[in-house]
Amino acid sequence: MRNIILSLMLMSMTVSADEIYATFTVEAKQSANLAFISSGIVGSVLVDISSEVNKDDTLATLANDDLKASLDIAQNRLKYAKKEYDRQLKVKHLLEESKLDNYANLYESAKAQLSLQQAMFDKSILKAPFDGVIYEKMVEVGDAVSGAMLRTILKIQSKRERKLVIEADQKYWRDLKEGLKFRYTVDGDTKEHIGKISKIYPTTNTKNRKIKLEVEASDLIVGLFGDGYIEIPNKEK
Repeated sequence: MRNIILSLMLMSMTVSADEIYATFTVEAKQSANLAFISSGIVGSVLVDISSEVNKDDTLATLANDDLKASLDIAQNRLKYAKKEYDRQLKVKHLLEESKLDNYANLYESAKAQLSLQQAMFDKSILKAPFDGVIYEKMVEVGDAVSGAMLRTILKIQSKRERKLVIEADQKYWRDLKEGLKFRYTVDGDTKEHIGKISKIYPTTNTKNRKIKLEVEASDLIVGLFGDGYIEIPNKEK
């Protein structure tokens, strides 16, 4: 009986959950540096720091009255080029083929010109690439921007979605897998949180010999620091 008890005790000591200590910083799940890709004078800025925006919301515009006028002209030309082409199609049996081709060419050229003017006009409007919050603003109305020398004027990050970028000793690389539980606390808060490893980086940092991982989180301030333990179940010691 004594031998059985000792055996059970040895088994419980041999097979148990192990823990890997790791530190992390909080980053936004999505972030982007925004800039105009055309040149001009900033005509409006519709957001400020902490402004929450939705995808495709207009954030800022260049003074674009000239581009709008060119776009209107291109739309008008296409309108009448199509009318003329449709009119000639009705009597194409009376026309030489080359003459009908000329009307078709004018119509297609008008469409291409409209597309070009629309693209130039669109470049004068800076829109949100995803739902997010503005966290840096480096532009004011009247500032000059250049498409040849891109300058970040706004920075955006996801509203609530965060990721913990974790660093653990690379010697544990065989043990680390997606789905493992991560128990952690954020600096300045004693409450323990639990997440799961969602991504493992394919390289290690050769300077500090650390491997990076990610855990999804939400509602944390970007830049916060913390630490915790990755649970490695049923690891033989």
